[in-house]
Amino acid sequence: MSSRDEYVHKMQAKLEEWNCEIDELAARADKVKGDVRIEYNVQIEALKVKRADALQKIEEFKQAGESALADLKSGIDRALKTMGKAIDSAKSRFS
Repeated sequence: MSSRDEYVHKMQAKLEEWNCEIDELAARADKVKGDVRIEYNVQIEALKVKRADALQKIEEFKQAGESALADLKSGIDRALKTMGKAIDSAKSRFS
């Protein structure tokens, strides 16, 4: 497996982990009412947007030529760091 494939696999595994966490937040949202439920849903939608952005960057990375890999990798790293912080924030906010 090439280093590109290993990196993509690692990033996709991280996204899958976060997908599970988003699903857990959605399950919690189903159990609450009122303003708290609205807050959950707003956070969940924001996380889905960040997830889509990260997934798009991973797809671009998979298709990119060798000369663009470093730039795309830094973009993926930033997107995933932002996603991780957003997930942690949502989890701590609604714990």
